[in-house]
Amino acid sequence: MDLSRPQVMGILNVTPDSFYGASRHTTEEGIAERVRQIVEEGATIIDIGAYSSRPGADDVSEAEEMERLRLALKVVRSECPDAVVSVDTFRSGVARMCVEEYGVDIINDISGGEMDGAMFQTVAQLGVPYVLMHMKGTPADMQTNPHYGNLVGEVVAYFAERVQRLRDLGQKDIILDLGFGFGKTIDHNYELFSQMGMFADLFGLPMLVGVSRKSMIYRLLGGEPSDALNGTTALNAMALMSGANILRVHDVRECVEAVRLFEKMKSFEDRKQ
Repeated sequence: MDLSRPQVMGILNVTPDSFYGASRHTTEEGIAERVRQIVEEGATIIDIGAYSSRPGADDVSEAEEMERLRLALKVVRSECPDAVVSVDTFRSGVARMCVEEYGVDIINDISGGEMDGAMFQTVAQLGVPYVLMHMKGTPADMQTNPHYGNLVGEVVAYFAERVQRLRDLGQKDIILDLGFGFGKTIDHNYELFSQMGMFADLFGLPMLVGVSRKSMIYRLLGGEPSDALNGTTALNAMALMSGANILRVHDVRECVEAVRLFEKMKSFEDRKQ
């Protein structure tokens, strides 16, 4: 996949409790319908999550997470056998099962290897791209008064140490995710968002941005996740201008349109240079 062109990652949650109700699908029929929608609306990656990471979400056992993913991956491989599939998990055993049994293409780890010490070694052995996200704390406590002495400096150090560990293990493809909403206040989120281009330049790695319908939008503007589509599209456009390579979204069609508009404008800017 050529990440010099922005890619859209459509979210498929096979959970009963993800923060945005419209994203939840737990039956074969519902999963199949969502998969078709993601592909038809133009996403190039399907990101499947079976463990809700919203603050205060119930814990899910590894066996239950695997069971949910097996159901979803069976449907995805039946509906769209050639789709590029990412799995959102922090468990190395789940990652291995998904790659070895269903040919999953990308592992998307919200914990940056913190919640399973075997994750880095596992993805390096599996040879699949790895999304390294920043999170402070765990989903259970991450939003309980998050505090940083130097937010940007701490996140830079976090990535630098983990990227080096991954490289030492032979991991080739690493994608960075600043982890909006994971152990951060609203101000923390926007401070990091404003520095996205710096992170891209500093590490020279692709950037994944996931702000879709998050509280950093609806708590600032008012309303609920269901009211946050316009704010999501605005931030996705800003992310593209800051060098984002992958946008992880609930609303695929709107995001694909934003990417098309961005690329059209960029084509004229490139001609001037």
